[in-house]
Formats: sequence, C-alpha cells, structure tokens
Amino acid sequence: MQRSRFFVLLVLLLQLGLVAPVTAQPDTTQTTTLQESLLGGDNLSSGIPALSVTTDADGNQRYSVTLQILAIMTALTLLPALAMMMTSFTRIIVVFAILRQALGLQQTPSNQILLGLALFLSIFIMTPVFQQVNENALQPYINEEISVQEALDQAEGPFRQFMAAQTRETDLQLFLDLADAGPVNGIDEVPMTVLIPAFVTSELKTAFQIGFLLFIPFLVIDLVVASVLMAMGMMMLSPIIISLPFKIMLFVLVDGWAMIIGTLAMSFGV
Repeated sequence: MQRSRFFVLLVLLLQLGLVAPVTAQPDTTQTTTLQESLLGGDNLSSGIPALSVTTDADGNQRYSVTLQILAIMTALTLLPALAMMMTSFTRIIVVFAILRQALGLQQTPSNQILLGLALFLSIFIMTPVFQQVNENALQPYINEEISVQEALDQAEGPFRQFMAAQTRETDLQLFLDLADAGPVNGIDEVPMTVLIPAFVTSELKTAFQIGFLLFIPFLVIDLVVASVLMAMGMMMLSPIIISLPFKIMLFVLVDGWAMIIGTLAMSFGV
C-alpha cells in the first residue's frame, strides 16, 4: 500500500516536471515591447545623456540633473563640518563641556544630550540666517529663477555677515597675514578660506572666556569645602564628594541652565 502511494506521488512529480518547462516559457514579444517602452523604442543604441554641461547665451554654464545630484551628495559629506565651523555650534558645545567639568560631573549630562541641546540651540540662533538663505537662494533656485552658482553666491552672503559679526579683527588679520592675502577693503573681499578659521578661533576664545566665568563660583565652593575638611582633620576625605551636592544645589537655585542658555543666545545678538 505504501509502495503504491509512493509510486503515484512519483508519477505526479514527473508530470509536473514535464509540464513546468512548457508553461514557464517567457513571452519574448512582451518582454521586448516592455524594454522598448522603458528605454525609448528605437533609440536603444543612442543611450541616455547622464552628464552634460550647457553654456547659455550670457556665458553661464548649466549642469545636468545628474551632476547636480552628485554635487549635492558630495556636499552632504561636508555638512557636519559646515554645521560646526560656520554656525554658533562651536561656542555652545565648548561652554557646555566646561560647565560639566566645573560641576564635577564626568558623564552627566551625557554627550548625546549636550550635543542635541547645542544643535537645537544653534538652529534657534541661526534661524534668521537660514531664513535669508531660503528666501534669497533656495526658493529662487527651486523655482528655476537663478542658476546653481548664483544660488551659492546668494547663500554665502548671510553666513559671511554672521561670521564677520562674531570674528575679532585681530584673528581675521592674523589669517590674512598667514594667507598673504594683502589689504582688503571690506568683509566681502575676504576669502571664505580665511574667514572660516578666523571665525572658529574667535569662537573658541569667546567660549573659554565664558567658561572661565562659569568656573569661578564652583571653584570657590571647592576651596571652602577643602579648607573646612582640612580644619576638621579629614584630610583623607575627598573634597569633591562633599562639594558636589553643594555645587548642584547652587546651580539649581540660581536656575543655571536658563542663565547659561540665555547668556549664550544674547552673546550672538539674539
């Protein structure tokens, strides 16, 4: 009985195997028609122009969509560096790092929280600049009113004005001398390769100045606690363990986060 069932099953499998090659034959006519409809019919051999540069009557060059997408994808790799070096992010994150060190907290708040807070605070401070870039460069380019080069020139203006307002003249002159750029008549003549490092240097100097002022009250608490412990003969007890609760209490009572964030925002003229 089992052999007969096995024999019947074997015959069915053989029949399916014989029928499958016949029913699975592709329709070459439909496949060819589909390829022609997708690739342009008779123009299969001509190909699709992927990279092209055209010159207008006024001499401006226009790039194909493929080249524009390639340029955008390349620029995205530089976006983190641009976000840190051309915005208020540098000053904010350095001040937050110094504040955490002054409080004596090594991992609280975590790096992710400080980075997120610095990022959104930078977006808040840079909102007027982003609005100018959107109105003068991005929207006209999307509406095909200006070219890529004109959009980049229009977008550079608001960032140049923002960085120039926060850059010290001594730092700017330092990098002009290093670049041997010679005298300039205005900020518009300063190359971006000179303005960006000068801006970052000024931001670091301002951040350390704010950090120094933040350190003073916490340093006083550490000195007072250390003196009291030494007077009581508790020289083996670490002053940091005792002073940490007092520093946190002082920071909370004076609403330290609101004061620091407000000070940072006002330091950029917001």
